[in-house]
Amino acid sequence: MVAIKSIAITLALFAGLGGAFYFGLAALGERLGAHGGWAVLFALVLVPIAMWLLFRIVALAVLQFFADEVVAAVEARHYPALAATARALPFRRDLANSLRGLRRALGYNALALPVAGLVMFTGIGPALVFLTVNAVLLGRELTDMAWLRHCAGDEAGNPAGRGERMLLGAAIAGMMLVPLVNLIAPVIGAAAGAHLVLRRLGQAGGPR
Repeated sequence: MVAIKSIAITLALFAGLGGAFYFGLAALGERLGAHGGWAVLFALVLVPIAMWLLFRIVALAVLQFFADEVVAAVEARHYPALAATARALPFRRDLANSLRGLRRALGYNALALPVAGLVMFTGIGPALVFLTVNAVLLGRELTDMAWLRHCAGDEAGNPAGRGERMLLGAAIAGMMLVPLVNLIAPVIGAAAGAHLVLRRLGQAGGPR
């Protein structure tokens, strides 16, 4: 159900953003003299590219609203002792986390653009730069979803190792490049991130 809800909202947002972007580009093209079919063609080429580049950011921001449901399902089935001590996040906190993650994703990817430009001549360089940046971001976001329910105020003390988080982030970032698979990748990532954190907490004897 979480996957269905997050996919439906993500696609609805993309439909709205795509429509707005399309009409905006068409209007700009006409102002610059690209009338009629040229304006439409210009928009039709750029809209899918922009949507593909923004998919990870939008999908993860949407998932933040349902993160508690994903983590709670993993807790209830696999870590019942930890489920009893978990603290559900209020809507305001989910919204704040979502906006903070969105700002982080936009900021880090913007900072990566000059680096990607420097390695453009290698062909694969820009893809590796953005994969690395998004692996770090995703690894953090997907494990924080579970950690914030158990952190008792220690938000920076995520028990999942950096290497584990980066590998998780890289795997989910790669899945998000595959059409159709990218629709369920955020939910899979949230569940996997919950396992990483909750397993560490279980090994440590419970929440801090």
